[in-house]
Amino acid sequence: MFRKIAAVILMVGVAGMMPAEVAASDEAAPVTHLARLKDISDFEGIRDNQLIGYGLVVGLNGTGDKQQTIFSVQTLGNMLQRMGVSIQGQISTIQVRNIAAVFVTAKLPPFARPGMKIDVTISSIGDAKSLSGGTLLMTPLSGADGKIYAAAQGSLVIGGYSAGPATSSKVVNHPTVGRIPDGALVERDAALDLKQMKMVEVMLRDADFETAQETAAVINEKLGGNLARVVDSRRIEIADLQAAGGELPALLAKIGELPVHTKPAAKVVVNERTGTVVMGGNVTISACAILHGNLSIQVTTEFKVSQPEPFSKTGETKVVPQTTVQTAETPVQVVQLKEGATVEELVRGLQTMGATARDVVAILQGIKEAGALNADLEVL
Repeated sequence: MFRKIAAVILMVGVAGMMPAEVAASDEAAPVTHLARLKDISDFEGIRDNQLIGYGLVVGLNGTGDKQQTIFSVQTLGNMLQRMGVSIQGQISTIQVRNIAAVFVTAKLPPFARPGMKIDVTISSIGDAKSLSGGTLLMTPLSGADGKIYAAAQGSLVIGGYSAGPATSSKVVNHPTVGRIPDGALVERDAALDLKQMKMVEVMLRDADFETAQETAAVINEKLGGNLARVVDSRRIEIADLQAAGGELPALLAKIGELPVHTKPAAKVVVNERTGTVVMGGNVTISACAILHGNLSIQVTTEFKVSQPEPFSKTGETKVVPQTTVQTAETPVQVVQLKEGATVEELVRGLQTMGATARDVVAILQGIKEAGALNADLEVL
């Protein structure tokens, strides 16, 4: 049994403690970035659409679905039936190793027209070992409304491989997922008719009232008058397109190139599985002290055999457990941060106390729970 007490976080409101003190510099003003409007927003109605389809990959070298994946054989039977070959009464006895049932996904970009080519991603849904060398048969791709917008077919490109038997195989990356560049042809016109648009609505990707106000002010300065108005923290509306003048595509191009000042939200992203922590430069920390120490308790049990003396008529052989307890403790280390400390000061302080990446994750969660982390904490 092994127990480890890794870290203790103590929040204090004073800055008088001296051990390993990390002094914060003058509180920095929020960092402002200058970005083009089209890099931080979208125009409502002009967007991608998700497509999905079910298909069959053929031509595999014995690495396809096994017998327990019955829907791949049923799909093969239905395809052969449409081609005049009937095997419906023999599906339960057919064993095919060079086919695999797959889902096909794609993105239909805005203003896509019939005949345009788009990339597709193919993912196995059975127990196929690898899709390497396979060819996707014609697969219709449908949107959320159930209508078919594209058809995919072609040879797969795999970014990995699988070799060897199941007991001693070598697998690199994901051989059950592949892509077909330009593998689908758009069959239905789903483009938005700009002539039917009565207004333009700019949708910010990150909701912020200040950025919305800044955006509206920049648009009005460029177009003249008060054509743009803020609807909420994410949406800016331009209702009078005639007053804006010019063709709508030219107007959208003009608006998209406008520079806007933005202030990114303070956020800390933590991945507990890998111990990765990504923190923005505008994240600050209130006054706190972090106490970090290790107490390890290791209990081991050894089983030894107790035997009687040779040629003895008394006694018996027994297995006797022997338990050993070992403890190791390191001194507690303290890092103190003053009001307005930055991420750089926090990381430097944690490095001085020898904290690992996973220790940093636990410490950050504790700081957030104590109310000293002035940022959103997102755990992946």
